[in-house]
Amino acid sequence: MWKAFVSILMAWSLANLSLLPAFVEAETGGAARQAAQQEHPQTDEPITVTVVGDILLDKSVGKQIERHGVDYPFAKTAELLKQADLTVGNLETAVSKRGSPEHKEFTFRARPETLAGLANAGFDVVNLANNHTMDYGMDAFLETMRHLRENDIAYVGGGKTEEEAFAPYIRTIKGKKVAIIGLSRVLPNQKWFAGKNKAGLAHAYSGEPMLSYVRKAVEESDITIAIMHWNLEYKDYPEPYAREMARLLIDNGVDAIVGSHSHSLMGVEWYKEVPIFYSVGNFVFTTPRNPKGSESLIVTLTFAQNKTDGKIIPAKIVNGQPVPLTGEDAKKLRGKVEKLSYRAGIDEEGTVTRK
Repeated sequence: MWKAFVSILMAWSLANLSLLPAFVEAETGGAARQAAQQEHPQTDEPITVTVVGDILLDKSVGKQIERHGVDYPFAKTAELLKQADLTVGNLETAVSKRGSPEHKEFTFRARPETLAGLANAGFDVVNLANNHTMDYGMDAFLETMRHLRENDIAYVGGGKTEEEAFAPYIRTIKGKKVAIIGLSRVLPNQKWFAGKNKAGLAHAYSGEPMLSYVRKAVEESDITIAIMHWNLEYKDYPEPYAREMARLLIDNGVDAIVGSHSHSLMGVEWYKEVPIFYSVGNFVFTTPRNPKGSESLIVTLTFAQNKTDGKIIPAKIVNGQPVPLTGEDAKKLRGKVEKLSYRAGIDEEGTVTRK
């Protein structure tokens, strides 16, 4: 029954996406963007944003934390993450001591104290719009947001209302407003969708209300980055809807897109000088059932002089801990991502170039 529901919902949402008016691009990319630039004059100083994939602090990772402390998952990457002006990840778990597991194959719930490791590693904001944040029900979800606030970690993609769930996290960096938005096209059912007066997650199953909130975020900022939870597990290439949606977001002013959920690496695409990282894989995760789940990318986006650059650092997850790769191992993983990419190359430094 659920598969039938998903098929109907995806077909309906794609139809709605294709009917969106063509003037949206000009409306957002024109006057609104110019107004934002006038309010916050551009500087030559580059802004760096580092983004990683799925972070799980439960199961075997939770046991490692119990043995070695909250900083264990990030021991090999924390110094790297702290170098960015802003660091973002996808938090793939509820964080609470409350609630009962949902009726689904995998449910995750981490202990509140584990969030200190995220904070210590330099994470500024996490995405909650994914298929595990509400694994233990509404009370645990509300507690997850409270525990994040208590650890001074911002969050996007979830909230007590639709407006809060779709709202961007905005920080002024070097004179520019940088916005992070979180969206999911992978949710168990509509009960997880945020509503006007209902707590939940920001979904991307239809053009609206998503695009209205995206345009608002673009209008309020100078740089907008979308963190997407989408595509199918362990696949090498994005679904057709993901490529269509990425273009739609960019047409509406988004400056970079970074995806996760597939537990595998996918390629990079450039569209209108904007990079799309379809999947950066897991980051902190349990031992996967598929070797693809151990492959990870750390992506650093650099924004300067109206130009966006991207760089990847390949990593391998060992005992729940991401370890940056070097030498031939790094070269091999860079080559894999390049082969999976669309009109994009990756040099020996990991810099993503346009082809």
